[in-house]
Order: sequence, then structure tokens, then C-alpha cells
Amino acid sequence: MKNNLGLQFTTQRLIIRPLEENDYESWLSGFVNRHPAQYKYDKGQVDMSDATEPWFAAMVSKHQQAIKDDDLYIFGIFDKTGRHLGMLNIKNLSRDQFQWAEIGYFIHNQYWHQGYAYEALTELVKQTKETLKFHRIEAHINLDNQPSIQLIEKLGFEFECIRKGFIFEQGQWTDNYVYYLNTHDEPMG
Repeated sequence: MKNNLGLQFTTQRLIIRPLEENDYESWLSGFVNRHPAQYKYDKGQVDMSDATEPWFAAMVSKHQQAIKDDDLYIFGIFDKTGRHLGMLNIKNLSRDQFQWAEIGYFIHNQYWHQGYAYEALTELVKQTKETLKFHRIEAHINLDNQPSIQLIEKLGFEFECIRKGFIFEQGQWTDNYVYYLNTHDEPMG
């Protein structure tokens, strides 16, 4: 079954699809039930007091329009019972002769160490190639984010370079590793 945008991917345990307005309770539950932060790049518990249903509906509408415009793809990760486990995104899209995009991901920390990130990203990489027709996928990772580095390497991404002063976060410009995966060996037809 596909949602109204025609994008829904399933794995053995997961449903990966754009958020819909009726996902509000599950989405909110994923955030409010997080454990305290477990390491530097884990946001842990977050204040969701401003995340009202109208706010969520507006966010979903913006995400759906971005997908329709082929500007940004944001997917919820759900288990087969509908529990919201995390999010995936495909951003910084470059079409035309490049067919390039960057992926991002997170799993709520209460669901870590169960293989959900690997399972979801394996399917996302497959669909990024087959459905969305991207040739090159990148992941940009903080130099000391070892769990993310291990995950992306397990998925077959290769280290390309370090981008110096690449992302402004936590009040400073930080360096990032760039990992890439070319999904096609020959030119697109």
C-alpha cells in the first residue's frame, strides 16, 4: 500500500513513508519517550511543548509539498504496529547531470541497538537508486561520531574527504567526513 504521494517502502519489520497528519500521536510519542542523552550527538529528551497538532499538520504539509517539488524527501520510520521509530531524509538534491543527494537519519534512542537504522537505510539506499533515480548519495558525519561512521561503512559507503569548517553547529564551524555511494556504474538512460 502506498500513501497519497506514491512513496511507501516496506522491509521485514519497517514501513518507511512520508509523514501524514494522522501520525501525530505516534510521532509525538517517539520524541516524548526518549531516554536522556546517551552521547554527544544524541539529543535525548527534547521539549515538545510547541509541537501541537496544528503545528504538526503544517510541518507535514510542507514536507509533502517538498516531495512533490522534488526538493526534499523526509520519511518517517515506523514498525509494523505504527510506532514511530525515527526519521530519514534525502536533501541537498542536485538533479540534471549530477543526480546527487545527501542522506540523513536518526532513530529515537529508546529503539537503539535493534538494527532499525541499518534496515531503514538499506531500504532507503535501494529506493534512492531505483525509485528516485539518484546516482550518487553522500553522508556527512562529524569526525567523532563513531556509531554513524560504522553504520554508513556497513552500508557500503566509502570515505571521500574531510570538509573543513563545513557545518555550523553548537556555536562553531565543524569539520565533517564525507562518505559516498555511487548507485549506478553506467550513465543513466
